[in-house]
Amino acid sequence: MYPSDRKLGEGGSVARAILEDKDICVRVATRDVTKPAAVALQDLGAEVVKCDLNSKEDVNGILKGAYGAFLVTTYWDDFNQEKEIKQVGNKGKTVADASKQLGLEHVVYSGLENVKKLTKGKLEVPHFDGKGEVEEYFWSIGVPMTSVRIAPYFENFLNLWKPVKASDGDYYNLMLPMKDIPMDGICIADIGPAVASIFRSPEEFLGKAVGLSAEALTIQQYADILSKTLGKVVKDSKITPEAYEKLGFPGAKEIANMMRFYHMKPDRDVQLTHKLNPKVKSFSQFVSENKDAFKDL
Repeated sequence: MYPSDRKLGEGGSVARAILEDKDICVRVATRDVTKPAAVALQDLGAEVVKCDLNSKEDVNGILKGAYGAFLVTTYWDDFNQEKEIKQVGNKGKTVADASKQLGLEHVVYSGLENVKKLTKGKLEVPHFDGKGEVEEYFWSIGVPMTSVRIAPYFENFLNLWKPVKASDGDYYNLMLPMKDIPMDGICIADIGPAVASIFRSPEEFLGKAVGLSAEALTIQQYADILSKTLGKVVKDSKITPEAYEKLGFPGAKEIANMMRFYHMKPDRDVQLTHKLNPKVKSFSQFVSENKDAFKDL
């Protein structure tokens, strides 16, 4: 197994879930084997290997002899879609080529839709579009692959989407331009068991794209849960995509376009996700378990 990862998030979640099956050997590729998350996986029984994913030789070495691989590519580190698609380091096409060459039997790729292609250029969401192109490349060269299209992380509410103090009163706003359309979400830790279930049922999932989501809530419903759990008044700001993209921080326009795409309700299968991982957490459970992260409100 080869969970490539960003801060051992999705990759670490998948590795932990598969390590629960003591008959499977898990190999983890990481840039820094001394990171606490990497050491923790090693303590659980994983083979943790330092790997320069800019090196085709390293990638081939990591994948040689593997039954399958889990791959999650990065984008937000440098906002470069070209790197998402083409750069060898931690990027999909190199792993796809190696998977094909070495005859891997099942790759699970953390993909997303190619929004630009689907909307005929009306919307561009580079971190979706790049993953979508990698998805298409896997299919085109005939790698036995399942794409998991994962809903936004609940963890986003701990940082980028954290409630913001309102300037006109003693309450907080959620600044997410979703109108009244439900938005899917999932906890990172719950992705691993779902992916492990997919690996256990290749006959059901090979060649398919699977949307993972714990639940879909309106922004006001997310706000209500935060209010109830934290004892603060949290509201949906009702910000528009047009206003959001003018907030000025890096990626604001891209996130606004992502929300515009979510208005189109891409396929995220809550029922299937609960079947794949019966212990998947609700947003309410997630907030209750992470109350300390909101103590500065």
